[in-house]
Amino acid sequence: MTTVTSQMHKPTPASGPAPCGAPDEATVNRIARSCICYQTRMTAHAVTRAYNRALAPLGLEVTQFNILAALAVAKTNSVTALSEALALDRTTMTRNLKRLEAAGLVSVSTGQGRAVRPALTEGGAALLSAAIPLWESEHVKMEEAVGADVWGRTRDGLRAIRRSVTDGRCG
Repeated sequence: MTTVTSQMHKPTPASGPAPCGAPDEATVNRIARSCICYQTRMTAHAVTRAYNRALAPLGLEVTQFNILAALAVAKTNSVTALSEALALDRTTMTRNLKRLEAAGLVSVSTGQGRAVRPALTEGGAALLSAAIPLWESEHVKMEEAVGADVWGRTRDGLRAIRRSVTDGRCG
C-alpha cells in the first residue's frame, strides 16, 4: 500500500511559485480555517502543552495524569478498556503504562490469557492527589480565558463530534 506521504512532492520555498496543479492559497486557507481535524488537533496540542507545563513541577504529563485518574476510579480493568476510555491507541497506552510502572505509579499484572491489568499504586494515588490542584488551577485559567459559556458549548460540540465518529456517521 502506498502512503500519501510517499507520493507527496517536496514543498517549494515560500518565495517560489506554487507547483503546477497545486491548489490556490485561498483554497488551502479555507481548508485550514474550516477543517474539523486540523482545528481540533491544533487546539489539542496547545491545550496539552498548557497542562503539561502546569504538571511539569511533578514530572507528570497530562496523558499520564488522565491515566492515573482513570485508574483511580477503577472503571477499567484492562489496557484495551483503558485505551478506549481515554481515546488512546493501545500502543501509546502500553508505552505510557510502562513508564508509569517504572516510576512505581502503576502496577501491571497479567490476567487470563494475554490480558494485562493496570492498577494505581499508593505512590500513583499520592502523585495524582498532588497533581489535582495543579490541574484545577490550569483548568480554571483556561475556562476563565474563554468563558464558561464558550467552554460549555465547545465541550458539547466536541462530544457531538466524537459521538458522530464513533457511532459510524462519519469516518
